[in-house]
Amino acid sequence: MLIIRLQRTGRENLPTYRIVVAEKARPVKGGVLEHVGHYLPAQNPPEVVIKKDRIEYWISKGATASDTAARLLSKNGVKGLEKHIVRYAKQRPKNEEPLAPAAPATAAPAAPVAEAAPVAAPEEAKPAA
Repeated sequence: MLIIRLQRTGRENLPTYRIVVAEKARPVKGGVLEHVGHYLPAQNPPEVVIKKDRIEYWISKGATASDTAARLLSKNGVKGLEKHIVRYAKQRPKNEEPLAPAAPATAAPAAPVAEAAPVAAPEEAKPAA
């Protein structure tokens, strides 16, 4: 099975990546079928150079993209990679109301609140009969 993935190159603390097509079972730094681009995240702004026609060719031949490569390539104009992108976190539905903050687990349970005795209004002076 073919996969489009990133191959890390560069020196320590300064990564650069090649975008390569390789057999999935091969090691990441092992032999590749073709280099289809590179990604330089340390530059400002990050540089991405891809051979769009070659990537589309390999996808048509059945290659899949890794999650990171699919995100990077789809941001740079390659179509049809949305099915390879995996959602990272659960998201609440937009129509769901936000949850109330939970009480701390170490706090003692709240004591029942005693109802206050009704306060009698001061009686007005009754006229003397």
